[in-house]
Amino acid sequence: MKSIMWLLIVMAFINIGNAKDLQWKKYNDGIAEAKKSGKKVLVDVYTDWCKWCKTMDTVTYKDKKVKEYLEKNFVIIKLNAEGNEQVTYAGQKMNPAEFAQGMKIDGYPATLFMTSKGEAITVLPGYSEPAMFMHVLSYIREDQYSKKNFDQYLKEKGVK
Repeated sequence: MKSIMWLLIVMAFINIGNAKDLQWKKYNDGIAEAKKSGKKVLVDVYTDWCKWCKTMDTVTYKDKKVKEYLEKNFVIIKLNAEGNEQVTYAGQKMNPAEFAQGMKIDGYPATLFMTSKGEAITVLPGYSEPAMFMHVLSYIREDQYSKKNFDQYLKEKGVK
């Protein structure tokens, strides 16, 4: 009985690091927060039926390094491309499908990066493993996208 109790206690401590989920914002609230904070924006554009969207949630966004980096450096938004949330972009109100189409998103998941002013930087299509996603996040946060392409950035970092 004591060994089972100890096992439960140890398991509880192991899970403490992952207990806190990311605090996703709705689109309009997140953009408003980014304008105040000066942080760049990550918009996770997903659908409920998308297998790889769920994998991004359970693998990449649950990764401890990814979570910590996002919490510190980005305003994070979740947007269901088939949802009914009203989005305001460039002064125009639209539904998420119209917004995604306007951003040239045609598959899911898609990760849209924006400036703190709500201007689009780029879209990362598809699923991304945590290690590579960390490189993408630093590339965007450090404004490297305005200086070099991503392949050059990776090469300079020694990533193959």
